Amino acid sequence: MLFQFPAAIQLGLDTGKLVQVFSKSGVPLGLVRDAVTGRFAGQAVGVIGLNPLTGFSSLPLLQATTAVIGVGVVATAALAAVNLYQTLKLRQDVAALRLEVKDGFINLKQALRDQGLEVIEHIDRVAEDVEFRHHRTILARAYGLFNQATIRLQSALTVQDLARRNADINSVRDMMFQALADYDNPQLLNNTNAAGYIRRRECVWAIQQAIAFTYQLQGEPTSVSHRLTALCTTIRQDSLAAVNQINSQAELDFLFPELVRIHDHDLQALNLWQTQIDWVQTLDSDEIRLLNNSELNPVDLKMIETEALLEVPPEQTLYEELQSKSNNATLCNQLRLMMAPDMRLEYASVISQQAQNNGLKALTMDQLQAASDYTISNLYHYFQAKQETSTYF
Repeated sequence: MLFQFPAAIQLGLDTGKLVQVFSKSGVPLGLVRDAVTGRFAGQAVGVIGLNPLTGFSSLPLLQATTAVIGVGVVATAALAAVNLYQTLKLRQDVAALRLEVKDGFINLKQALRDQGLEVIEHIDRVAEDVEFRHHRTILARAYGLFNQATIRLQSALTVQDLARRNADINSVRDMMFQALADYDNPQLLNNTNAAGYIRRRECVWAIQQAIAFTYQLQGEPTSVSHRLTALCTTIRQDSLAAVNQINSQAELDFLFPELVRIHDHDLQALNLWQTQIDWVQTLDSDEIRLLNNSELNPVDLKMIETEALLEVPPEQTLYEELQSKSNNATLCNQLRLMMAPDMRLEYASVISQQAQNNGLKALTMDQLQAASDYTISNLYHYFQAKQETSTYF
């Protein structure tokens, strides 16, 4: 993971006049100091190597794909049309203004016209579905409120009077919380399949990130850290819930690369953000004064994409490799262990006990803890299958 700094700052780093700041635990941060005076001299404008799906600027795209997935059972072709690879390509089109966003949705029939007649017909069926039309009404209203909040936030940042600016930001945050309440509406999860569930929840995560950012703009690091901790917990819990809802091959094909991306990019980006926020709180009063006097402002770090979107994402390649040597139950268990590492102890205990029950040499807990998620998942599934009739997932 590398930060992208403005050219002048990068030159200073290259010549040794500036040095990058590290947290006490050795994590690199997006700040630099003057090598001689120690004065904070600048900050990063981007992060290379992270490309999250769920930043709040991605909200319209994430929401739009729910109009393909719909509710209830979803067609395999429809899921393939909005999988991780296709979503990344759609995001590129939205960013390049090749696709118009209206009421928080994009014209999917235009965007997916090369996906075949089956997908277009499915989009038409979803559009006529009474339950989804109800969902769409809620989402369109919520997106409108959120969009107005982001516009108002931009205006608030131009206000010079600190008290008035903070009051405006408070109002913006109230609007975002109202939008969040709609996106978090349990009605939106009724009869939703695993793929639809995760895309709805990704919209929730995007708004929660925006809310955390408003606290950062007001210089409230404790509140930001609290929101980010809660958000990371929510992401992991929602991901587990999605895995537990998988009941078809198409849903697993959709979710495995998606959740790996969320784990390796979205959660890492949030952890990076929180590390920098928490680091500020470890500074003594002199350092805080030095930081405040440096005229650095909170920035929304852009994630610099390193792979060409026309190439298959590495998460998809990983899934295809694992498919050739794993079964579906094992793949689901790998996702569970990835999102909930604490489950490893439970899995390891079952493996150790079942090995003894079957007269096999048991691995030590240290060996099991050191084993890969792939190995643990396979062993766990093997012994569970010996105990009972294995289900498909």
